[in-house]
Amino acid sequence: MKIKPRCLSAGILFADVGCAPIAHCPVPGELVQTDRVELTLGGCASNVALNLAKLEVPTGLCGCVGDDAFSDFVFSALQDPLIDLSGVRRVPNAGPGCSLIVNVKGEDRRFVSTTGANAQFSLDDIPTAWTEESEVLYIGGFLMIPPLESDATVEYLKAFQARGGKTILDVVLYGNRPYWPAIEPLLPYVDYFLPNDDEARVICGKTDPVEQAKFFVDAGAKTCVVTCGGDGSIYYSANEKFRADIFPVEFVGGTGSGDAFAAGFVSAVLDGCDPVETVRRASAQGMSCVRDGSATRSVFTKAESEAFLAANELKVESL
Repeated sequence: MKIKPRCLSAGILFADVGCAPIAHCPVPGELVQTDRVELTLGGCASNVALNLAKLEVPTGLCGCVGDDAFSDFVFSALQDPLIDLSGVRRVPNAGPGCSLIVNVKGEDRRFVSTTGANAQFSLDDIPTAWTEESEVLYIGGFLMIPPLESDATVEYLKAFQARGGKTILDVVLYGNRPYWPAIEPLLPYVDYFLPNDDEARVICGKTDPVEQAKFFVDAGAKTCVVTCGGDGSIYYSANEKFRADIFPVEFVGGTGSGDAFAAGFVSAVLDGCDPVETVRRASAQGMSCVRDGSATRSVFTKAESEAFLAANELKVESL
């Protein structure tokens, strides 16, 4: 369906195969029982697009999948009147990005991933009209898409900002290499950089999330928001610096929680919210995600989010 997107979500599209939490990680040759193994939508750009649709934000999705059954599933999972899939290219004789996700009770999830067709995505896949009309550009899964690590991406972000759009950069660490050289040139043209604390530590070498956020803002990002799992998040810009708590919830699985946070963040930016309210809304979306093992199934709709936020406050303290 053709729509006028308010957000342009570009980046990685995945099919995830995950298990319900198991008692322990299997040793070589061992079979461990789980209640369920299922195929679900994954990938930063696709998760954010679907979560934005739940928040009633028209979104244009750009990325690459293959022509196999897993790619068909990705298309099927993204069918929504508020998502325009015309920016998704199908690469012949390829599969989509795919992750095997092992969930162990009481432990962080484990991933085995391939980029698949995502490695073929480039700026040329983005419809010109979306570049000119979208209010927010979200790039999800940067560092998993080699063609985006270029001077052309720097110029694209610069031009998007110059016409009044807001740019948001999200990363996924992939491979064993220095990441900073790929990220540094982009940051002066990034309005919001959204790493988690583990990603930030690997990229900049600092362990304190406040110091991590300061590092990226000093390098040019207008704002850095470091998500810290159960320890909340850090919002850091030249004019506003604070630490936000989390909303309490029974934790089932963390897959997709960062993408749900990002979708809430994008929606709040589009609504012109102040920084505290932006993080509050983003945190509610992230919290709603961890109630289920999939990346998107339990994420709040707009009505659910509004009802939750009307009944709950988030603790915030200035830095």
